[in-house]
Amino acid sequence: MTSLTGRIDLHMHTTVSDGTDSPEGILDKVRSAGLALFSVTDHDAVKGCRIIQALLTPDDPAFLTGVEFSCKDEEGKCHILGYGFDPEAEPICRVVEKGHNFRMNKVRLRLDFLKERFGFDFPREEIRALLARDNPGKPHIGNLMMKYGYARSMDEAIKDYMDQMHFRNEYVRPEEAIRGILASGGVPVLAHPCYGSGDELILGAALESRVRRLMDFGLRGLEAYYSGFSSKLRAQVLSLAERFSLCVTAGSDYHGTNKLIALGDTGLDRENARILNAFFEEIGNSAHGSI
Repeated sequence: MTSLTGRIDLHMHTTVSDGTDSPEGILDKVRSAGLALFSVTDHDAVKGCRIIQALLTPDDPAFLTGVEFSCKDEEGKCHILGYGFDPEAEPICRVVEKGHNFRMNKVRLRLDFLKERFGFDFPREEIRALLARDNPGKPHIGNLMMKYGYARSMDEAIKDYMDQMHFRNEYVRPEEAIRGILASGGVPVLAHPCYGSGDELILGAALESRVRRLMDFGLRGLEAYYSGFSSKLRAQVLSLAERFSLCVTAGSDYHGTNKLIALGDTGLDRENARILNAFFEEIGNSAHGSI
């Protein structure tokens, strides 16, 4: 796989994490959208990849296994994408399990916090259903809050209520995510590099420092084409990728109805698609299908 002849989207989420489309549903939408290459990158989970792999036919778009790890260390939060790994490999499964356990603990703590601080309570059957999900998070709790009249919007539910709680540092560390991806045959990429925690923007020297540090752990790429990036932000990331010989990827961060982002909305056009060739060379032949 050394060139691109169609649209791609390497960043999307299913109901395995915080998307609203099932893996089967997102595959149908990928087919309808006419993508040439796609990846499902659920938070701290690879179950969606396994489901899609089992459904693919020879006529389907090329598919790469993917994951997005929510990471944090002394330097702050970041999200690490992994591509082209073996979803059954022990190193990646170990990181997934750790991230999942942290996520489930946070859901329980958030529910307790909302009840104790604001008096928000939910029926037991709703809580059981929430905890039975693969990887519940803020959007799932936010939907419950809106359903029972505790918040008027997802933004209010998260910013005015859930974000009032601050957790201990129970996160996968970026070096753990990167090394787990590498040890499972994958390529680690920094998701939306200019975005930090909440509305934080990381630019200039701070962004360069972050990329250099992650490269020390084995980072190999930057998500330069991203639905939320302006041309100026994209240019900063592309400049760093060129200076540090990092590959470049493109992703929408599609979540179905949980975010107002369209499938395939990456900002990458066919004229610039050749910039992804270094990524294809990194991945080699790990995609289902060909481009």
